[in-house]
Amino acid sequence: MTDSGNHRITERVAASERSAIRVMFDMAEAHDGELVRLEVGEPDFDTPEHVTEAAFEAARSGETHYTSNAGMPELREAIAAGREGRTAEDVVVTTGGMEALHLAMLTVAESGSEVVIPAPSWPNYAVQARLADATPIEVGLPEEEGFALDPETMIDAMTEETSVVVLTSPSNPTGRVFEPEAVREVAAAAAEHDAYVIADEVYRGLVYEGADRAMASYVDDPERVLTVDSCSKRYAMTGWRIGWLSGPTPVIDEVTKIHEATTACASSVAQHAALAAIEGPQEPVERMYEAFRERREYVVERIGSIPNVSAAPPEGAFYAFLDVGALPGDTLSIAKRLLREHGVVTAPGNGFGEAGAGYLRVSFANDLPRLERGFDGIEAMVREEV
Repeated sequence: MTDSGNHRITERVAASERSAIRVMFDMAEAHDGELVRLEVGEPDFDTPEHVTEAAFEAARSGETHYTSNAGMPELREAIAAGREGRTAEDVVVTTGGMEALHLAMLTVAESGSEVVIPAPSWPNYAVQARLADATPIEVGLPEEEGFALDPETMIDAMTEETSVVVLTSPSNPTGRVFEPEAVREVAAAAAEHDAYVIADEVYRGLVYEGADRAMASYVDDPERVLTVDSCSKRYAMTGWRIGWLSGPTPVIDEVTKIHEATTACASSVAQHAALAAIEGPQEPVERMYEAFRERREYVVERIGSIPNVSAAPPEGAFYAFLDVGALPGDTLSIAKRLLREHGVVTAPGNGFGEAGAGYLRVSFANDLPRLERGFDGIEAMVREEV
């Protein structure tokens, strides 16, 4: 236990740090004046109308009660239909992808074991590993290769203590899409260590280069893969908090058991919305995708025009990971100066692990005029300071 004033706090909670993304978010909220907000990974589109209407209808017709702990059967079936080799029994619907990840960690990360995480990475992986009483092992991916998944480096980090290997494709924060053969090699090594792969695929459907397939479809032993996904990014449904975990039925049964003790079930109304999103018209999703593709092209071109700044072209998701190592100070101080002096809010790279030092994450889930103003501010700062 750790003392916090007159209160005792568990070591695993005390060791968890606030996300640097949220630090910048809070600074922006407290700031007087107009800002260009490029720090949060949230689509700037509204949820498709037919999805919202399905939720209204569910609420009006009294579909406001508990569902089964694993979720509505028809929603689980719809999710499984998009997962080769999976059935409804292999799916549990959760309160967002974050809960899916948390439940997966609690179920398969043994107390005292190690969780191998390629970095830079979304900070919640390390936090949730610690909450499961496991030790996160950050494995830096090669900067010179745009943070591509390097099987040799990942495999070298695995030990007999490894219980989980996390893979995220497309990657947050780098936008990298991992090569199928690299995923296959890492997953095979994890299986040899009797470890599970937790495959975070919340950005599937937002791929501009490379393969856009479930990682479980690449591997030799999909029974060792637990897949996290959600409606948040693909369908512009971040606030609806609907995600899911899919994997082998025996594991999903255990996950469902502890889900009963966390949130019981995901919102019934939001589950009806998710069903409409997955089974309904996909034209709104296609329009969002095309807008993200256009923005991505602008961002790549704009970064190329700014001296002393670079970024590997994002292959998926809606992030660019800018190398700003030429600027003075660490990336948190750079991000703070950029906010205060130029009105642009970004996420400091060191919030994504030590491998992110010297980088800023920029979200292009924003319209083109906002992106233009944001990059004008970034360029002005670079030209002033370098």
